[in-house]
Amino acid sequence: MGVRRRRGPHRGDRPRGRLRPVLSAEVTPDLAPADWSFRIDGLVERPHTWDWDAAHALPASAYDGDIHCVTGWSKFGVRFGGVSLDAFLDVVQPHGSATHVLARSHTGYTTNLPLADVTGGRAWIVWEYGGEPLPSEHGGPARLLVPHLYFWKSAKWIAGLTLLDHDEPGFWERNGYHARGNPWEEQRYSGD
Repeated sequence: MGVRRRRGPHRGDRPRGRLRPVLSAEVTPDLAPADWSFRIDGLVERPHTWDWDAAHALPASAYDGDIHCVTGWSKFGVRFGGVSLDAFLDVVQPHGSATHVLARSHTGYTTNLPLADVTGGRAWIVWEYGGEPLPSEHGGPARLLVPHLYFWKSAKWIAGLTLLDHDEPGFWERNGYHARGNPWEEQRYSGD
């Protein structure tokens, strides 16, 4: 109920409901909003760290659409609330030489992304799902959301981004997953 196998772009009714299943590469941390922080560093003019209140002071933004898991399920018609990653990047001013980001979680998990995949209104830092606080098992208090790529690219318990001038594989990418993870091109594993 609410989870469907993806076989291409979805058309028609969009089921809504709980966000599931729960898949993680690590143990769910006990991270309170008061203890959460988010830092962007690397190839930027002004590295910066936001706490919970400072992140919430940025212009609110929402994503309404679909998400896709590498295991084959998709969730249609979801709504996440938070802040567009563009608002955070406007503060730090990326260098022209930055081409990639390495996202890191408060747990140590990492994933790599081309900078183009997290700019231009394509990525968010989110703390709400369906109008409610994002549950910890789904990455709360805050997670990265990059909905046009497979969901392993949307790092749970997001702690920060490092902007780089090269691609640096993250956890799953070092373990055989595709460097980009485009669901419409079935980019699951290295070499796909």
